[in-house]
Amino acid sequence: MNDSQNTRKSSRRQTGGADERPAPIEVLRQARTQLAELTGADAEKVTSFEQTEDGWTLEIEVLELERVPDTMSLMASYQVELDPQGQLTGYRRVRRYERGRSDAHRQGGR
Repeated sequence: MNDSQNTRKSSRRQTGGADERPAPIEVLRQARTQLAELTGADAEKVTSFEQTEDGWTLEIEVLELERVPDTMSLMASYQVELDPQGQLTGYRRVRRYERGRSDAHRQGGR
């Protein structure tokens, strides 16, 4: 083990394990997994991610209904709230749309 690894391990021990927040990438993984388990829908991507005083807020796009062609599949965007340790505390669907359609309010500034 080199000096930088020893320093990282030492600083982790000094800060204490209970109050430490998980790394952002771990929060993303946990959020996608937990949302998929609760909704039964495949989490495709995280479109927004923010650390807050109360934990984390994410927006995750999921595939709700697969259709052929793929551009007609129904997608949904969920707002997901997690506590400081990355455990899901709530979620809600904020929009639903066909995969091949863009947001109407983003077209031409309307």
